[in-house]
Amino acid sequence: MVSWLQILPLQKKLFLIGKMFKEYKDFDATGLANLIEKKEISPKELLDEAIFQTETIDPLINAIPQRHFELAKEQLDTNLSGPFYGVPFLLKDLHASLKGTITSDGSRLHRKNIAKYTDTLTQRCLDAGLVIFGKTNSPEFGLTVTTEPILHGPTRNPWNLDHSAGGSSGGAAAAVAAGIIPMAQATDGGGSIRIPASCCGLVGLKPTRARTPRGPGVFEGWAGQSIAHCVSISVRDSALLLDVTAGAEVGSPYYAPHQENSFVSTLENKIGSLKIAYIVPDFVPLDNEVMEVMKKTINLLESLGHKVENQTINLPYEEMMNTIAVIISSSMANKIDEVEKELNVTIDNSLLENVSLQMQKNGREVMTKDYIQAVKTNHKIGYEVEKMFKDFDVLLSPVLAKPPVKIGEIDLNTTDFKDYQEKLMAYTPFTGIFNQSGHPSISLPLHRSSKNLPIGSMFTASFGNESLLFGLSKQLEEAEPWIDAIKEMRINLGE
Repeated sequence: MVSWLQILPLQKKLFLIGKMFKEYKDFDATGLANLIEKKEISPKELLDEAIFQTETIDPLINAIPQRHFELAKEQLDTNLSGPFYGVPFLLKDLHASLKGTITSDGSRLHRKNIAKYTDTLTQRCLDAGLVIFGKTNSPEFGLTVTTEPILHGPTRNPWNLDHSAGGSSGGAAAAVAAGIIPMAQATDGGGSIRIPASCCGLVGLKPTRARTPRGPGVFEGWAGQSIAHCVSISVRDSALLLDVTAGAEVGSPYYAPHQENSFVSTLENKIGSLKIAYIVPDFVPLDNEVMEVMKKTINLLESLGHKVENQTINLPYEEMMNTIAVIISSSMANKIDEVEKELNVTIDNSLLENVSLQMQKNGREVMTKDYIQAVKTNHKIGYEVEKMFKDFDVLLSPVLAKPPVKIGEIDLNTTDFKDYQEKLMAYTPFTGIFNQSGHPSISLPLHRSSKNLPIGSMFTASFGNESLLFGLSKQLEEAEPWIDAIKEMRINLGE
């Protein structure tokens, strides 16, 4: 049966968006929860709206390949509670385990991978009252900075459908930017929260190493480099979600520093004059548009009374790149080998994309001593980054060296591995440093390019100091509000 939505012209469809609850997109997740608390709308009505938005908008952007509508309706029949009571939510189709649902990891190899349990982080989201109705698109195993898996196809950027939404949390970012939901779960092992946040004009915080849990089952991603949180349209949503999901779990190999007060309360902290180091490695040329955005960001910071200085960090770049390659490739080889054994299959490019296969091959060749050295290098990077905070409060850099790339420009299925690596590093040279060091780092959508594509500014604080990032981010959100630009983009989506 063909639905009436399918046969309507696109412009008519877009006109109808939000007619069930026309103000839906005016609210962040906290705002929607407040409406429910005041009984101005019900959780069922919000879920119906999120499903309506999904069925109407997602054909344009391809952000939500896994849909759990009926399961979400069952969640409404449970005793939901918590600060996000009744708010629709999406998990990333990578690592996240919701019992009885598929987590494909964006791979044909895992297309039938049904979760046998609900992981700790997902359960904390449910306990906070979030209603999980699907999973968002991810590149295969989260290995790249765009979201274009063979399994589900490319996710498109709502700001310009010819461009990538970023990766690996590209589906999450596209869904939030387009207005399907105001906040979605995301993960970051080398920039995978901050990159799509930058591409799609959102707030994207990578928390301190081990701030949020990864278990049970897998407690540590990429030697502690990977961590989960969210992309959102507001700073306060990011802070509140961290409040309800942060904290070690039984078996955690790392513990983030204790946070005395709630992260939400830190939004009210008075931000004095901060010393900010602007760091741009000299080994990567910046696109002129990115340079202009960073100048605007620096001017904004100085207008608010902060002091910005050009600085460098003493980091061994070649050693860093080798470290990333060793840790990720060996991790992938271990993961793929386990699946190969479990499923009793011979893995080739009918099941895995070519770069994944190459990383499996490279990982099998990693020596034990090389892996140990790589972990030591990460600790050294953490030390060098932390030393910067003796003299500075915050570090500033671009998220990306260029505006969002076009669909197809960075291809995980290429056979030219060297070309792939070169394109990757020319595009995303900044974010991975803080995965290696473990420091909290956030992308803010302060400005856009001349073609109205978002370009994020990245702020990094000392280890464990998300509070300072939230306080500064709130100040910048008030000084340079980005919500109006997002609303305008949503109106023009699909034209």
